[in-house]
Amino acid sequence: MTIAHLLEDFGFETPAEPAVAGVSEEVIEEQRLASFEKGYSAGWDDAVTAKDQETIRISAELANSLEDLSFTYHEAQTQLLDSLDPMFKVLTSAILPDAMAASFGHHIVDQLAGMAKGQTDQPMQIVVSPGEGAPVRSLLPQNFSVPVTVREDSTLSSGQAYLSVGSTECEINCDALLESIEDSIEAFTYHAKEDSQYG
Repeated sequence: MTIAHLLEDFGFETPAEPAVAGVSEEVIEEQRLASFEKGYSAGWDDAVTAKDQETIRISAELANSLEDLSFTYHEAQTQLLDSLDPMFKVLTSAILPDAMAASFGHHIVDQLAGMAKGQTDQPMQIVVSPGEGAPVRSLLPQNFSVPVTVREDSTLSSGQAYLSVGSTECEINCDALLESIEDSIEAFTYHAKEDSQYG
């Protein structure tokens, strides 16, 4: 006696379907090839769409990063200009005037020496404001081949001088120079603020 009746039968008792008549191997191969092409095209389209979406996402992130960076740059530039403004004011109102006053006589002598090159036989004259004649005289070297005349003129203000060597003349005006420096700093600050405000 066998135990087959105790075991469950997992076999199918469905009859095999008869082959469809009229379908050749070539038609089946063409259908398979068409299905493959359709699947390949769909996969390619999905890959292109995914790539386009990734490019759009990266471009948007880059634009946001650049916008944040630009904003941060403009903020930093504005803060820098705001912190430099008081320093520029101190520079033009205290430091530069004191430095120019301290070196005024030396600057006159240097300028005169430069003008005298090649004209050592010409008369030399320095005209300064009242009270500046003696300090300038004390700075003049004794090795000039022609005596130098130092004269004070009440129409000149402190920091102003006229130099002449023969027919060559030169004006030194510390106040005008300081005013020019102040104007340049103000123009720089104004344009830098405009640029940071409006891009």
